Amino acid sequence: MEDWNHGSPRPTAGDETSSPDSHQSGASFQRKVAAVSSPAQSVARLTLPGVMDAEGRVDELRLRMHIFKNGGVCPSERGLAWSFLFGMYPCSSTTLERSLLQEQMVVRYRVMKRKWQQFLPLAVRMHLNGTDAELVAAVRYFDQRQALAQQHTQDQSEAVRDRLAFLELQAQILFERVTFDQEELREATRIIDKDVARTNRGLSYYQGEGSANLLVLRDILITYAAFHPEVSYAQGMNDLCSRFLEVLNSEVDAYWSFSCYMEKFSRDFRADGLHRKIELEAALLKELDPQLYAHLATDSMESFTFCHRWLLLGFQREFEHSDALRLFEILSCDHLELISQQVDRARYKERLARKCGTEDNSESELQAINTDFTFELFICAAILLENRESLLRCRDEVQLIQFTSSLQGTLELNSTLKKAEHHLYNYCKRCARDYMCCKTDNSKEEDFLYQIRSLLVLR
Repeated sequence: MEDWNHGSPRPTAGDETSSPDSHQSGASFQRKVAAVSSPAQSVARLTLPGVMDAEGRVDELRLRMHIFKNGGVCPSERGLAWSFLFGMYPCSSTTLERSLLQEQMVVRYRVMKRKWQQFLPLAVRMHLNGTDAELVAAVRYFDQRQALAQQHTQDQSEAVRDRLAFLELQAQILFERVTFDQEELREATRIIDKDVARTNRGLSYYQGEGSANLLVLRDILITYAAFHPEVSYAQGMNDLCSRFLEVLNSEVDAYWSFSCYMEKFSRDFRADGLHRKIELEAALLKELDPQLYAHLATDSMESFTFCHRWLLLGFQREFEHSDALRLFEILSCDHLELISQQVDRARYKERLARKCGTEDNSESELQAINTDFTFELFICAAILLENRESLLRCRDEVQLIQFTSSLQGTLELNSTLKKAEHHLYNYCKRCARDYMCCKTDNSKEEDFLYQIRSLLVLR
């Protein structure tokens, strides 16, 4: 199998004070407060081979394949890569177009935040009980950052101010008819205030002056809840959004990237969506290891609910922090979905080569790969199978939760990725053999399996 150790390089000691990916501890390191926006990001260039053209357009397929086949991107390019990976910037946009998009996103976010703050003025400031010294200090750092941002706006040229004023008028018209449910938004804010304080404050990003980033995170979450009432806020979103804020280090960029992510995955924060994921994980394990599946599917185990946090937060606590960020971008590149598309094309070419008649057209409807089995499910299965013997000794839900909780921060990412890819390859191979089982030309079968293998191997 491929060598996941050849993935993105880790930051050196000299890089740690400037990289959002670092997480030193102690008073010797103080993280600054995130910027309101990052205009420099819109004109930056990705150095990944063959991914960005001269005008700044990104080949999305190459970007996603690079992330998967190289085990992520280096921390210095992670922020820019994420802005395309999660859809904040369209991959088809040029560098010039992104500069204009950045201004538009800044103004729209500012209008949105101001709208809910005017609707719930008492929620503008987080209510503190005075016992959390870090959060009390964070208010001071946050206010300093707000004052600097306001001064920067005043220092802009008249032409820039006029252009932004026009964009603000457009944004006000766009959001004019948006209404809020006062009770629902107040309740969402109450839960957000509790969860923000519980965000992983052991990270350097939230230490020292960086404690004010908790208040930045709070504003992002309330703004999202206000303008997405069908989703609002659910526990766990703070940890998820925290990743975007840490990597992008910009309030505006984090908001829009998080919003784009939630367009696709907000269902995971509803009971029906998560239940569906757990069902799929159970179905996958049943294929990979029927005995372990039968043991975990008993009534006393409550049908794989122990996988809830893993799948909801993308194994955020099971791996060392920088590896968890790397895994998150690997999972988000939808590699299995891309492979499925390419395998379907390979099958189509194989059928043409055999000169299939019209009577064989029904074969095109066969699914070589179930795209509902996303790569995160194979990661989860790899962890379960690696700890098979310990899981088989668990006799009830309490023992199961105790064991899985003991895995936090102990898993090694590269070996887990190797095992997950191994299970994925075997699954693809078995699906292909099922498809080819009625064929007699072994050379054609082997050629087809080779095509699948070539799609999975990391280069």
